[in-house]
Amino acid sequence: MPRTSRVLSSTGIYHCILRGIDKQDIFLEDMDRYKFINEIIKTKEKYKYELYAYCLMDNHVHLMIKDTNNSIHKIMQSLTISYSEYFNKKYDRTGHLFQNRFLSKPVENERYALTLQRYIHQNPPNMWYYKWSSYNEYIRTSKITDVDYILNMLSNNNQDAIKEFIKFNNIKDKKIEAKQYIDYEICDSISDSEAIELIKNVLSIDNVLEIKKYNTKIRNYYINQILDIKGIKGRQVARILQFNKNIIRRIEMERCVPNGHKCAQTETSPMGTKEVQDG
Repeated sequence: MPRTSRVLSSTGIYHCILRGIDKQDIFLEDMDRYKFINEIIKTKEKYKYELYAYCLMDNHVHLMIKDTNNSIHKIMQSLTISYSEYFNKKYDRTGHLFQNRFLSKPVENERYALTLQRYIHQNPPNMWYYKWSSYNEYIRTSKITDVDYILNMLSNNNQDAIKEFIKFNNIKDKKIEAKQYIDYEICDSISDSEAIELIKNVLSIDNVLEIKKYNTKIRNYYINQILDIKGIKGRQVARILQFNKNIIRRIEMERCVPNGHKCAQTETSPMGTKEVQDG
């Protein structure tokens, strides 16, 4: 299927996420993180964008970027290619380092931006002592982060703005508020190995490939149960069950009617059938 077009931001601000393929670590030691930071510096100089927040975790990266020249694709492509070449050479590996293309979501207002920077900074367990995010650049000395955009939302006085920044970022219910604004498939996505273990537990089976042995009704019942598991996508189901992707796509289509609601379905379990009506 063709990729969907990337949604453009009217403000030029984006929340971008890079994740290691199959959730593998993309930073194995501090020198790797220093290298990635250096690549950010290079791309900032080249593409003249502003960086409002960042956080480097072991297997993924969050960036809040203002793209001033409509170059978001080139920025992220430059970052991923240069860092991947470094990582593969250093660790004697080949192939893709990052999962698919980068994800980006437009940041269309200040409330979103303020909540988003907190979400990004609260990724590590202890943001106050974490070296690899922009949190302490707001409080102490900015190295690569353009802090004025966020601080000016909080106060025109720099010292007061920093105090408000600390107060705002120490609010602990960030998952509740941020969930309203930060809605990424990648946040809920899981690796194939994790998906297999989830399927085994949900269906109480030892081998997911056993599903291919069942008749069509029972097979479809199991596939519907799998598609209900949060984070598991149809393409992934086809891959790990070794089904033709058209079979999974047909089941997905049967689950929905044109207005987006689930259809009335007849679910067939190994113990019999039952009618299920979802509104």
